[in-house]
Amino acid sequence: MKINGKTITCGLIGNPVEHTLSPVIHNNLAEKLGTNLVYVPFLVESGELEAAIKGGHALHIRGMNVTVPHKSAVIPYLCGIDPLAESIGAVNTLVYQEDGYKGYNTDMSGLFRAMQTEGIGIKGENVLLLGAGGAARAVAYLCATAGAKKIYLCNRTLQKAEEIAGEIRMQAEGAQIAALSYEEIEGLTETSFLAIQCTSVGLYPNVSDVVLADGPVYDRIHTGVDLIYRPYETQFMKLVKAHGGKTMNGLKMLLYQGIIAYELWNQCDVPEEQADDILQMMKEEMGIYE
Repeated sequence: MKINGKTITCGLIGNPVEHTLSPVIHNNLAEKLGTNLVYVPFLVESGELEAAIKGGHALHIRGMNVTVPHKSAVIPYLCGIDPLAESIGAVNTLVYQEDGYKGYNTDMSGLFRAMQTEGIGIKGENVLLLGAGGAARAVAYLCATAGAKKIYLCNRTLQKAEEIAGEIRMQAEGAQIAALSYEEIEGLTETSFLAIQCTSVGLYPNVSDVVLADGPVYDRIHTGVDLIYRPYETQFMKLVKAHGGKTMNGLKMLLYQGIIAYELWNQCDVPEEQADDILQMMKEEMGIYE
């Protein structure tokens, strides 16, 4: 790629950013689609977030992704926010406007698109959501608005799960959502679940950890989605498979949240065959050869 005076700059702000796969997504998309664009990671400390946003705008950076710990903290420094991101309470994509950046959340639309490519639906499903952090809250909102039959928000600290369940009921009219402790899951009467693992449990290097201990409930999980993608197959996924269920990790969610951000920045549509190529490049970057 030839960098010149017309090159569009995009990037990622967060802390840490050293191991991000986002440059693999965006720089390869730019090359494949013939866009004069370069994407780089920017390490931004919490105390420097406002300065980073103002500086990025002054430098005419076209767009930025936002990762931990800035997804909620960035909101006060934006000139506008998309309704979905506002409802979720988190922003992961910034799009340049004349008077600042507008914030979007492509994580949930990315997860939804990734699940669709794997033939995994939400409408009419009984959903087990494991965890009650920011990711679980966003996924709960996605499931509520995508037509889940019943959502069980499961967490070690029941109060946190109850708070999020209450927020979702207020935001998504008619949402059927209940808070549970992990110990209460076995008492559920439903025979079939879509389970989505939204915690950091099982993340590298603690690859043998699992938030939901092995037990009869796994016989009722027809599909297990883990938002983690390092390791490529988590202990949660292994248990779901061992009991006959289908699994998906978070790598395609990362891919599609990036693609949707790219589409926002460049007002384009990324063909599915290009998405498949980029996914393979991401796997190779991780040392995964299938």
